[in-house]
Amino acid sequence: MAKTIMLQGTSSHVGKSILTTALCRIFLQDGQKVVPFKAQNMALNSYVTKTGGEMGRAQVAQAEAAGLDPMVEMNPVLLKPTGNSCSQVILMGKPIGNMSAKQYHTEYSLQALGVVKECLEKLNREFDTIVIEGAGSPAEVNLKANDIVNMRIAKLLNAPVLLIADIDRGGALASVVGTLELLEPQERDLVKGIIINKFRGDIQLLKPALDFLEAKTGKPVVGVIPHLDNLGIDDEDSVSLDEKPSGNGAADIEIAVLRTPKISNFTDFDALANEPDVRVRYVRKGETIGRPDLIILPGSKNTTEDLLYLRDNGYDKEIRALIAAGTPIVGICGGYQMLGTEILDPEHTESDLDRIDGLGLLDTITTFVATKLTHQVTLSCAGAGFLGVKVSGDHLSGYEIHMGRTDFLTPVQHAFHINTRSGQAIQHADGVISKDSLIMGTYIHGIFDNDSYRREILNELRRRKGLAPIDTLLTNYQRKQASYDRLASAVRNSLNMDLINRLMGV
Repeated sequence: MAKTIMLQGTSSHVGKSILTTALCRIFLQDGQKVVPFKAQNMALNSYVTKTGGEMGRAQVAQAEAAGLDPMVEMNPVLLKPTGNSCSQVILMGKPIGNMSAKQYHTEYSLQALGVVKECLEKLNREFDTIVIEGAGSPAEVNLKANDIVNMRIAKLLNAPVLLIADIDRGGALASVVGTLELLEPQERDLVKGIIINKFRGDIQLLKPALDFLEAKTGKPVVGVIPHLDNLGIDDEDSVSLDEKPSGNGAADIEIAVLRTPKISNFTDFDALANEPDVRVRYVRKGETIGRPDLIILPGSKNTTEDLLYLRDNGYDKEIRALIAAGTPIVGICGGYQMLGTEILDPEHTESDLDRIDGLGLLDTITTFVATKLTHQVTLSCAGAGFLGVKVSGDHLSGYEIHMGRTDFLTPVQHAFHINTRSGQAIQHADGVISKDSLIMGTYIHGIFDNDSYRREILNELRRRKGLAPIDTLLTNYQRKQASYDRLASAVRNSLNMDLINRLMGV
């Protein structure tokens, strides 16, 4: 039987995901076979496993920190908001349909509990330690009856719970006391400790507050985690984009990413932002695109809505003017669809509109279909490549998540040749590159995670500015591993790990 520890929060965005990632790394370093788990996740930023299952990005980072390949059992239920209080429900990596919030919480969530239990049974058999992440707050009394992610899971496993509060946003003491007060006695007893997260300042000045908190609640403060900047770890919530630094302000290369309302898979650009010569800037509503060296249209959970956003805010005109002036642009997945001449939605998969004009930059038409394509892929560059860059060999990798089929109105230069999907050999052309090589559309997420391809594109952007090319100092994998180790060190030094191990029975 695996040992368990569960991290719950006084609210959303208090640091549960990051601290779960840290504990996974710490337990791995301590020689344990550890696995992350979150019964139900809500996020637009998702990932595709080797078996073609879709799961939340936070559990992917946690799996990497634990030294594991991601698998859907770590996140059996994923909710992807589509707008108007509605989400696409992903169960064990596969979409089962769109549901309103009311329909999901009152009619479906408890039906999924059986699958959640099966996943936990599997993880219990195969691992020494399970680090469990909750969602939102366990004290949301309007949702507790149908909860499958917080205290119902803690009670099911009799897991000790650490309650996390974000002191940076203020009101941390009140949120801890209030959360505990709203819990049932059995639930309150499962809370074995308190973590104060994102602290800035002199901890000695905080000590009277910690003493008060322990006296008031009868729960020990297990640790105070400092505010950790520039972690270099993938996020799943677009709220985190508000906190993302815009890279190196003095960088040689500036990349502008349009932050659309339904942006998804924005981790596609983290590897770019981690390069020493790059500044990635997210263009928010009301801001101009400026004069970047590269524009990126990101993935989208609702391409139609995001395309209307670009048009309503004048970004379509700004994009066309910049392209006419020689600025290159990349569209990924939903962004690729927007670059075409037209988008059709005969089954109203995304909206009530039957069709919408695209940006007209590529000679393509996309038709939305009900079936979602989810695969990890290997691929190679086709033809001359974007900006004339062609990386030789078939060693590139990425993943597909899309519900659209893109057809070509005229013969086109494709961006990539897909060689395998979910491990099966295939020959499939992906994407389009314009005749002047300045515009690229592709369905491949994670393409910039490929070190050689990323650096070649960046070096071509450097050449266009008269700058000498440079070599990548660290691979994307090396950067990630160093980030997990750095996070684990900071958290280990801030937590009473002896107490946590005792609570777990380790």
